[in-house]
Amino acid sequence: MKLPLMPKATAVWLIENTTLSFTQISEFCGLHELEVQGIADGDVAIGMQGYDPIDNNQLTRDEIKRCEQDNNARLELISSEIIESLPPRKKDTKYTPISLRQEKPHAILWLIKRYPVELTDSQIAKLTGSTKNTVVAIRNGTYREAIFESKSPMDIGLCTFKELEKSLNRSKKKINNDEEAKAKN
Repeated sequence: MKLPLMPKATAVWLIENTTLSFTQISEFCGLHELEVQGIADGDVAIGMQGYDPIDNNQLTRDEIKRCEQDNNARLELISSEIIESLPPRKKDTKYTPISLRQEKPHAILWLIKRYPVELTDSQIAKLTGSTKNTVVAIRNGTYREAIFESKSPMDIGLCTFKELEKSLNRSKKKINNDEEAKAKN
């Protein structure tokens, strides 16, 4: 189900400017009915500016009037061919908390020690959320700080075992394909 942009702010606007039921607003905004009631009571989203779904081409006045007259009716978003035809958004880079950033070099060293041939520098950088230059510097021993201790990136929380396994399988598959190509020649 498609949800409006800024659902809480849209719910604030709908509560303030319409006579829709909490159920209708909660279904349209993808919020729990008690959360919508909390917004109406002033316990949730205190001081939040309402987001007008009519001005932002998400609803029409006729749609709101139709649902105000029938409590069982559900609000429908205006569909846009342009938005529907957009490709899905790629996953953004993951955020690493400040407390874990100092652990990245230790995790890189762990991966280099455990999988010196299997993982490429770019795969290690992607797993740890670091840069390729940092991985190369640690591999060559020219990193700005001496790192003697290695820590598992899964224990630190930089990546999951599933992500590591996926990278290893990808590397093994590539190595096997390269060996088959050499054998054919």
